Amino acid sequence: MSVPPGSTIGIVGGGQLGRMLAMAAAQLGYRCHIYAPDEAPPAAEVSALFTRGAYDDEAALARFGAAVDVATYEFENIAAGPLSALAGQVALYPPRKALETAQDRLAEKQFVQRLGGRPAPFAVVDSRQDLETALGHIGVPAILKTRRFGYDGKGQARIMHSSDADAAWDAVQGSPSILEGFVEFEHEFSILLCRAGSGEIAIWDAPLNVHAEGILDTSIIPAPAVIRPAVEEATQLSRTIAEDLGHVGLLTLEFFATREGAIFNEMAPRVHNSGHWTIEGALSSQFENHVRAICGLPLGATDLVVPRVEMKNLIGADVDDWREILTDPSAHLHLYGKRHARPGRKMGHVTRLIGAGGH
Repeated sequence: MSVPPGSTIGIVGGGQLGRMLAMAAAQLGYRCHIYAPDEAPPAAEVSALFTRGAYDDEAALARFGAAVDVATYEFENIAAGPLSALAGQVALYPPRKALETAQDRLAEKQFVQRLGGRPAPFAVVDSRQDLETALGHIGVPAILKTRRFGYDGKGQARIMHSSDADAAWDAVQGSPSILEGFVEFEHEFSILLCRAGSGEIAIWDAPLNVHAEGILDTSIIPAPAVIRPAVEEATQLSRTIAEDLGHVGLLTLEFFATREGAIFNEMAPRVHNSGHWTIEGALSSQFENHVRAICGLPLGATDLVVPRVEMKNLIGADVDDWREILTDPSAHLHLYGKRHARPGRKMGHVTRLIGAGGH
């Protein structure tokens, strides 16, 4: 059953992803209602309604659900339990199964393994002794990662030598974790997939992703031909994962391209930073198709509008270069309306279409 234009979409989370979702929804004639704990979140500036509330306040989430026609969320670091109060009032997409799987690194890797995917070597670490045992199996270098609530390099500690183990364990504060072996990879890329409730699937060209200090710096589309076999393998796995989850909406899966093929890294049941280029670079953006999917509308085409697209994040003080960026007529500047440019904070992004109009 479709949710017609004029209806209200509830978005849990008020950051830049919610902001861009709300802008895409407005183009299709929808109103958006933001739910977030912050006083003045970026998404609220471009939405019709805003409710301030804690992510674990079940009563507030239930009231929020009763006030919207369909609901979604902009990030996965929110407890799935309280969201059941929201889902009890209104249809919630992507489904809780996708959220519960993606927000636990151990469950996520075991799930992907069951479907035939290949994650990096990993071991469960629930104690300091477990870490010693895991290091004996995995070896060094390795990365200790908390099972939950980690993104953009947070909740992680590198172990380059066995003597780093104590510091790594202190860094994750004894949280349930996994130890993950290093993967020798040539490139990183992501698969951006949108699935409708009807089973219709739309997939964009895979972007090549370059990270700096654990944060996405640049996405280049299309990815180089040399990793095409890995991209094809990852695309098929992504379809299988989306079908198994009964996913509705955007699903992003990150991979390493190695000589042996695609190695699964992690997934996010939401719109994603590596898909921001789709706003100008594809016939339909990831944000528009997410709205289409959760509202039961046909999905839009994902073809590139130019031969090559490049997206660069503006991290921290990078945002101060906005005037210089705008001197380039091919630059599409997006600023997220955040007040304070802290180191490591995503403040905006700039997309360049290459091959359009002589650029």
